[in-house]
Amino acid sequence: MGRSRDNRRRAAAEAVVEAVEGGLAELIPDPDRARAWSLLIDGAPQSHVDLDDPAHLSFEYQRRIGHVIDLAAPPGKPVQAVHLGGGALTLARYTAATRPRSTQQVVERDAALVQLVRRELPLDPGARIRVRSADAREGLAKVPDGWADLIVADVFSGARTPAHLTSTEFLDEVRRALRPGGVYTANLADGPPLAHLRAQIATAAARFAELALIADPAVLRGKRFGNAILVASDTPLPLAELTRRAASDPHPARLEHGAKLTDFTGGATPVTDTSAVASPAPPPSVFR
Repeated sequence: MGRSRDNRRRAAAEAVVEAVEGGLAELIPDPDRARAWSLLIDGAPQSHVDLDDPAHLSFEYQRRIGHVIDLAAPPGKPVQAVHLGGGALTLARYTAATRPRSTQQVVERDAALVQLVRRELPLDPGARIRVRSADAREGLAKVPDGWADLIVADVFSGARTPAHLTSTEFLDEVRRALRPGGVYTANLADGPPLAHLRAQIATAAARFAELALIADPAVLRGKRFGNAILVASDTPLPLAELTRRAASDPHPARLEHGAKLTDFTGGATPVTDTSAVASPAPPPSVFR
């Protein structure tokens, strides 16, 4: 008990707290890892990064996206990746560590957050990661046609995904920037009655031939608010291996695809720019 209190005092003493465009950013040191930090915005956990081991993914939703990154191309093969939403640049660092010589673009709207992360959690100078301060959709529009092997969307403003990143028109931009056979993955968040998540699956199904959804079974049953990872492509996905990895995670998840995923939508219709709304705000209890 004494050690726990000492760790909390050390974390509080060494925390970096700074106002950014999206709110109050806090970088909290991990008492169990010498150079690891958690990023919080207005108290909501955003990222965790270990500067000594960038292949370590602490957050369960980031591990699930990590599985997608692992299977997007043969092991170790460099990829061209676009990350919409930067946070502490955790997933870009992960890609650079597991796929050396990859070329990556990160689009993060919050320029002050980018400056904070670059200063306090510097990137490996050998990593080929370019960070652009721009709106995610505007930044995506500047990616050349067919450039990306992988596009990762993890964009939250005030713990909600902005409406203009939820539509078929947004996915048209994603498809334009992806090479044939490229993979799109997105971090979605929802709770009961799962109207947002069902609509997002229907939206993706209107633009991609192959879909999968990875989430905690309790989230899929509408029992609690949580994250769900969408995976989409125009070519078959590595479903068996994604299923195995999701099930063997320290926080096991279920993968849905095919007819079961279609049934999950419950007749939801695709979202367009004219009907789009931001994802629902998480209940306060999620971050307690």
